[in-house]
Amino acid sequence: MKTDCQDTKTCAREHTRIHFIVELTLYFIGVILHILAYFSFMPALLKIIFNLVALVLAGHHVLLEGIIDTVKNSIKTRSFKPNIHILMTLGAVGAIILGEYGEATLLILIFAGAHFLEEYAESRSKKEITSLLALNPTNARKLGLNDEVTIVAVDELNIGDRVLILPGDQIAADGIILSGESVVDEKSITGESMPSLKTKDSLVFASTINAEGTLVMEVMKKSSETVFAKIIELVKHTQTNITKTAAFIKKFEPIYVTIVILLAPLYFLFANYVLPLELNEAFRRTMILLIGASPCALAVSDIPASLSALSNLAKRGVLFKGSDRLSLISESKAVVFDKTGTLTNGEPAVTDVLFIENLSESAQTDLINIVVSMEKQANHPLANAIITHFALDLTLPLTVKNIIGVGLEAVHAGVTYKIMKSTSFKKVPSLLRTAEERFSDEGKTTILVSADDEVKMLIATLDAPKESACAALTYLRNQGIYTVMLTGDSERTSEAIGKKLGVDEIVSNVLPHEKKDYIDELRKNYQPLIMVGDGVNDAPALVSSDVGIAMGDGTDVAIEVADAVLVKNDLTKVVYAHKVSKKLSRVVVENIIFALAVVLFLVVINTVFPLPMWAAVTVHEGSTLVVIINGLRLLRPINVDDIFCETPQKLEYTA
Repeated sequence: MKTDCQDTKTCAREHTRIHFIVELTLYFIGVILHILAYFSFMPALLKIIFNLVALVLAGHHVLLEGIIDTVKNSIKTRSFKPNIHILMTLGAVGAIILGEYGEATLLILIFAGAHFLEEYAESRSKKEITSLLALNPTNARKLGLNDEVTIVAVDELNIGDRVLILPGDQIAADGIILSGESVVDEKSITGESMPSLKTKDSLVFASTINAEGTLVMEVMKKSSETVFAKIIELVKHTQTNITKTAAFIKKFEPIYVTIVILLAPLYFLFANYVLPLELNEAFRRTMILLIGASPCALAVSDIPASLSALSNLAKRGVLFKGSDRLSLISESKAVVFDKTGTLTNGEPAVTDVLFIENLSESAQTDLINIVVSMEKQANHPLANAIITHFALDLTLPLTVKNIIGVGLEAVHAGVTYKIMKSTSFKKVPSLLRTAEERFSDEGKTTILVSADDEVKMLIATLDAPKESACAALTYLRNQGIYTVMLTGDSERTSEAIGKKLGVDEIVSNVLPHEKKDYIDELRKNYQPLIMVGDGVNDAPALVSSDVGIAMGDGTDVAIEVADAVLVKNDLTKVVYAHKVSKKLSRVVVENIIFALAVVLFLVVINTVFPLPMWAAVTVHEGSTLVVIINGLRLLRPINVDDIFCETPQKLEYTA
């Protein structure tokens, strides 16, 4: 079958797809031939031919892997390294020697069918992860030699290119400001919700947002590692990083198979001389031993279940680099959270509006109209919060002066209005000053509004906790997991947010390297430990933790070093991951116990009673299918409707 593909990767994927279709087709042809061989009207010779053809068509890859891989691995390691396939091959050959062609074919059919189920679990995992993010490409306004503007994709930018950044634009690459002045929302990098002033020679970073003003920057780094590229990298890790249990089984498999092969001739002598049985019956029971003692079900007790769990999580916005880290989630003793953008929304919202005493209702309305009109000519997080809160369509014709780093100023009807921090005013009414101190204790940011330098209004904003954060922390507390908020914010702000969420421990004013030191110290008493963060400042801590979880809106650096990514920035997904991890642990234990029990049962029964080969094949290979299907249960969604928000201290807002 010839295909037309444009690049190597596309060709490889198409070749894999076609190969799978061909193998699956041959398998079903084999199944049909095997079924036909059971019809009584079939001549005996035709039944034999049908079974042998079915065995070759459906199980040729099993036979080849059993022989070729064993030879290759043995040569490579210079020691005998058999695999499970060789046991199945020997069992099938033995059944053919005994004239039990149907049993030989049934053995290979069920074994091959189990492999297709394994591939199904793996393909589901890859599909869910790779198709999860349909990201729109990030564009940039590239400046030419004559300052003409061309819209280009980010990956077309080269080091040294000049880029025009308009208000509201997302900065497309890391670079340095050549001209202009503005404030930039850098919470995706620094974790702080307040914008940062940028002037000539200031550094700016990809993924940050230009809040106001026009900038021209020079690209310092080619943007070849996008978020999507990081997700593809996650897929690669996912398929290679297996759990400790799976790694142990994989390592133990050739040893176990070797022992079974060495025991087979001893068992034959035992059956022939000790039981004692006829030569033919002793050989038959020896073949059943090879089949029954084969660790087929044990070999698939972990990986299909793990891949199903990864697929389940990916479909719901949680990407893990591998099942090795997922398995640690259920064992975690502590979870450490960054604050801004992780536990909080990362964007301020208006919580309180107060006026001086004896200000009439109409005067309050006029003042609100002026404030909103002024803020509509600004472009920063606090402005958006105020505009959103009051939701007025009216816009007064004002000329607003933006004093960067201080606030706004405008003149209307001969009166000068200012919207600024309290430090900009010499005299503040006692009512507003008292309220300001109280709001500050609650972790809120306040600004004052004056008319001709007479303060008349206070607006308080807060980067409020996420609803999902409260529910997640409640669940973790109920699970007996220690929770910590680790942030670079001030102690007062951190304490306010932490207490409202009911965090067990609040650590504030920490630098990035200090976050790492804290994680290292905490792991001495709480291990495994999970760290959840979103910025560059969280990267050292994410690396030091046992499981690092990055927020999907976080930086490329955080995503790269983390073990998992919450694509939708919903902390209830941490709860979902914990529940999936717990279920995965239960399923793997169930599978291992069941697999070993079946092996023990068949070995004992085969020694005591004349077990028919078809029965041994059906029970043994059936157990493999049962184990895989049990693992595939992890594809099903898990209920998280039972989680709730149990806030120790409610957030109180003043209208």
